[in-house]
Amino acid sequence: MTKVLVPYDFSEEAQNALDFTTALASRLDNVQIEVLHVLEVPSNTGFGTMGGGEMMPEIENQIFFVELAERRKQQMEELAESHRGKNYSLKTKIELGNAFKGITKSILNENPDLVVMGSKGSSGLEEVLIGSNTEKIVRTAKCPVVTIKTAVNPKDLKKIVFASDFRQNSAEIAARLKRLQHLFDAEVYLVIINTPSNFEETRESLSRIKRFVKEFDLKNVKAEIYNSTSEESGIIQFAEDIDADLIAMATNGRTGFLHLITGSIAEDVVNHAKRPVWTLRVE
Repeated sequence: MTKVLVPYDFSEEAQNALDFTTALASRLDNVQIEVLHVLEVPSNTGFGTMGGGEMMPEIENQIFFVELAERRKQQMEELAESHRGKNYSLKTKIELGNAFKGITKSILNENPDLVVMGSKGSSGLEEVLIGSNTEKIVRTAKCPVVTIKTAVNPKDLKKIVFASDFRQNSAEIAARLKRLQHLFDAEVYLVIINTPSNFEETRESLSRIKRFVKEFDLKNVKAEIYNSTSEESGIIQFAEDIDADLIAMATNGRTGFLHLITGSIAEDVVNHAKRPVWTLRVE
């Protein structure tokens, strides 16, 4: 059985992620989808303002939360009911608490094969200080994560960009890339982004891609070198230039102070790319 976790907050992006997942599951056999809604518990001081600008009293806060919880429970039950009788199974679950912690806990407990998340992306101060929940899940999840921003039909994913420097070839990454290619019957573009700060001759870059292709017996692939001012912008620009349907990347899952200093190219691409992005954390 293939198990897919879909975090769901009733936003348009979350619905796009769920629609993508169910469309993909309908093409496969024996897929179990878990739709997780994390209901954030408000603080005792209230979480909103009333017309006069005063904080909502605690009792009204609690009443509002109870009513919201009941409404979400009913909505999740209706969601599960609407998918009964399909060739996949779909169950829903509500957790209380912080969204990132709730999703992370579910990934650890349920051990899904894939997480599919909607994402709005973030920019400016929000991106610098905290980033998005999606970005943090990409950084920490031990399974592949697909991020979705707009409505996407999986049957249309026929052109995949896999960006890497191909210096540390991973058998696991290669195996998962081959399964991804097989799943969508897609052509894969293996690309190295050449930047001014990390310049190398095209011949050297191409030789590493060719070794990767030969070592792991990849088929229906193209090797590309793309020049840009940064890896992140180069990946996004290359995907736009060839009208790719999906970007695939590995991420090293750096956290804490080191992450703040160096950042993560995969997380930046997830934040800023308009296309779906598939990521896998590698140690």
